Amino acid sequence: MPKASRFGEIVPDLKIEKILGGFQFTEGPLWVKDKLLFSDIPASTIYSWTPGARHAEVYRMPSGRSNGLTLDGRGRLITCEHDRHLTRTELDGTVKVLAESYEGKKLNSPNDVVVARSGAIYFTDPPYGLNDKQEGKELPYQGVYRLGVRGKLTLLDNTFDRPNGLAFSPDESKLYIDDTARRHIRVFDVRKDGSISNGRIFTDLKGPKPGNPDGMKIDLYGNVYCTGSGGVWVITPSGELLGVIETPEVPSNVAWGDTDFKTLYITAQTSIYRIRTTTGPRQ
Repeated sequence: MPKASRFGEIVPDLKIEKILGGFQFTEGPLWVKDKLLFSDIPASTIYSWTPGARHAEVYRMPSGRSNGLTLDGRGRLITCEHDRHLTRTELDGTVKVLAESYEGKKLNSPNDVVVARSGAIYFTDPPYGLNDKQEGKELPYQGVYRLGVRGKLTLLDNTFDRPNGLAFSPDESKLYIDDTARRHIRVFDVRKDGSISNGRIFTDLKGPKPGNPDGMKIDLYGNVYCTGSGGVWVITPSGELLGVIETPEVPSNVAWGDTDFKTLYITAQTSIYRIRTTTGPRQ
């Protein structure tokens, strides 16, 4: 597969377009069929938007203060909820809780999520959904978890300060996880059994402008797209910064969409933005 090695080859036009606004705090963009889904965490609402529409429509409310969204192999919506659940929306519309505790203690507030080709679900669990005093926190750490296809929940790592966005490399041999508080991305090797090992710093995202590592996606070339200081950072698989897609508001997450999956949608504070690219999500 050819590798786009220059920022201008990936984002030829840096003009960014605002398509929606007026929300409280947007997150979790996800393209489903012909629509964009996204969360408004404080509003406890998942919205859907169809290109050309002037307004978004309510998809699910209340949403458990939903954050990260993804699909499993059967097209079912997997949702991280700040109300301390990981859920799946079945094809008939019913919502099933997949995980809410670990070793008898409540999860902090599931934040972001990705599904492996095996069907296993990986998610992060920082305490952002708790109040400032973190009242009700039962786990002594901020974990990264794997939920196996048979429903077994496994703690993969408990050494992050604020684990947040996560994404697989195209061949799923590596798992990238960012730490919002430490402002860097770590990368792990993925073992055959789905566990992770050999964690190391992939890249640092410190910068003078507002914005921290939060949501993250990987394109078909293996480039990493992570929110950070000033916008969305585009980083090669070797850790080289190609460039930054500057955003009018502090970004929280990204996802590709449209019929060709080459439009990058960006959730940012109160608004949704988009920008055209020449690439798309990992297959």
